[in-house]
Amino acid sequence: MTTSQHDAYRPPEPPASGGRKRKTDEGGREVPVVEKPNFTSYYGRPVVKAPPWGDEIGAYLFLGGLAGGSSLLSVGAQLTGRRVLQRNARLTSLGAVSLGTVALIHDLGRPERFLYMLRTFKPTSPMSVGSWLLSTFSTMAGVTATIEADRLLGHRLPLGPGRRILRLAEVPAEAGTALLAAPLASYTGALLSDTAVPTWNAARDELPFVFVSSACMAASGAAMVTTPTAQTGPARSLAAVAAVGEVVSMKIMKKRMHPAEAEPLEQGPAGTMLKWAERLTIAGAAGSTLLGGRRTAAAASGLMMLSASALTRLGILRAGIASADDPRHTIEPQKARLAARRAQGIVDDSITTVS
Repeated sequence: MTTSQHDAYRPPEPPASGGRKRKTDEGGREVPVVEKPNFTSYYGRPVVKAPPWGDEIGAYLFLGGLAGGSSLLSVGAQLTGRRVLQRNARLTSLGAVSLGTVALIHDLGRPERFLYMLRTFKPTSPMSVGSWLLSTFSTMAGVTATIEADRLLGHRLPLGPGRRILRLAEVPAEAGTALLAAPLASYTGALLSDTAVPTWNAARDELPFVFVSSACMAASGAAMVTTPTAQTGPARSLAAVAAVGEVVSMKIMKKRMHPAEAEPLEQGPAGTMLKWAERLTIAGAAGSTLLGGRRTAAAASGLMMLSASALTRLGILRAGIASADDPRHTIEPQKARLAARRAQGIVDDSITTVS
């Protein structure tokens, strides 16, 4: 037996006894030839590079959902003859989509980058489709909100001949925002899941439903805060449905994911945000349903629902970024899928190889 200076790095071996197999300290198994793997990557870098998205994108996700949900609520208010609710929903929609666009452009760094995304239309790209959705929706929401602002000010806005044009465009603009509201509220879910980020990609089937429910929660909350209780019937109904949809779709999403992919949604800062989002969702929806006829309780419930929606969007954003930082969230699900394919006998493709 030879020795070298590298022998000092070897773990001590238990003494052999009469040709029997080597035992561990527990005495039940052989000493492993290699240590338990610790998932790392070259130079300590993550396997998947997370997008450099900060809180500006989190704000954009929330505000885009609020804008889309408010447009849907505006249609409900129009169908039920609630003019105050319709006016407030229209103004909220324009304000939210405007602030969301500002947040998006701030994250891009230069305004011309947003215009650059509009030079082509690519149906297979969620980012390209989203850019056109945002631009078209913003234009139509601007028409309806300008009409409401003019009415609110007693037709004193200096619109001139444009006032007649806006009135003619009101119905088509309202129909357009209603048609684009759901895609605007949900496309960001498709945008996140269309990446290699483990947690987002694993949530691709349920994430749009979570985002639509969250958007309706936000719109209902804003209406509860800004509108008299006599006009908030559709908002209270929408809040109840949205709360159930968000809680159920979130639980289904986590259940269908690999534990390593779902872990960032349940632990760390993102997990804390999502836990509070669920609590505020349930409390806000219950308050709006049971106490929505009281102005103070309605406003408090609305604030809880707005906070829940914001925490949901920001929590999912941060959970995805956290999942990309740890190689384990990428490698463990891949190994599980590989084992499942081998168990099914699929060994003749480029993904599974025979050992």
